[in-house]
Amino acid sequence: MDNVFTLIRIFIFPGLLFLSILAFLFEWIDRKAYARFQNRIGPLYAGPSGILQPIADFIKLMGKEDITPRYVDTLIFNNAPIFAVAIPFFASLYLPLDGSPILSSFEGDVVLLLTLMTLYTIIVFIAGWASTNRFSTVGAARAILQFLAYEIPMFISVASVAVYVGSTSLTYISMNQPVPMILLQPIGFIVFIISMQAELERVPFDIPEAESEIVAGWLTEYCGPKLAFLRFAEDLRLVFCSGLATAIFLAGGSGPILPPVVWFVLKMIFIVLLSSYIRSLFARFRIDQMVSGCWRYLIPLSILQLILTKFVEVGLRWL
Repeated sequence: MDNVFTLIRIFIFPGLLFLSILAFLFEWIDRKAYARFQNRIGPLYAGPSGILQPIADFIKLMGKEDITPRYVDTLIFNNAPIFAVAIPFFASLYLPLDGSPILSSFEGDVVLLLTLMTLYTIIVFIAGWASTNRFSTVGAARAILQFLAYEIPMFISVASVAVYVGSTSLTYISMNQPVPMILLQPIGFIVFIISMQAELERVPFDIPEAESEIVAGWLTEYCGPKLAFLRFAEDLRLVFCSGLATAIFLAGGSGPILPPVVWFVLKMIFIVLLSSYIRSLFARFRIDQMVSGCWRYLIPLSILQLILTKFVEVGLRWL
């Protein structure tokens, strides 16, 4: 009976099926909010208020011709979309959506999740490089350069929370916040959100996919089902990153009256809306501006937050 319950949690709720629904829902929320912030309408016709538009787009791409260019590295090119979907799916199984992770939580799982985020960027780089297209190669190079800039402040901002709580278990961090960490560590939260924008390659950090400069960047040669999977992977990453921010800075599913999973999803939607609002405020940065900004501002700010956290920890011990 326990095995059946575990399989239901992994594959249905709050597992793969629920995560897939959240992925399409968050894409719709993001597109709708982004349009509203720019005084547009956004998705409208597929379903009520266009809520089924992401699913319609996915089905449309799945029905397109699957083309593999002649000179690509076929093995990497064909399998990169599979790994791109698998990584955020697996990482999301550690999110405590209903108060406990789908997979077993353990001390250090936050480090595993950050490592999986790093692995996804490596997949992006390899996929773009294997395309043997100039635009794809430039996009892949930009992705890895951008990764080297934003990953450090993101890691440090997460480490600040882990130091304060005294654990590197995501579930423990989520459930042991007297007040949400966004109030105790606002600098770390700001650094994390900015780094998250870069991780998701969203404006103003959509440099690896800059359409007006390099067509679609590392995605240029992908079409049909492969492109459908890669776009779906982006939606899953939005779910994972918003869930990670919720667990670390917004106290996870804690809240009055409503079940934990409802609070967790509502807080994730807040993160998605915040990300959409940032998209609407800025134009794309140049790669040199992005890198220098991270090293000049984000890394010092994240280190400052870590130092302040350590001082607070020492002060509490003296008390």
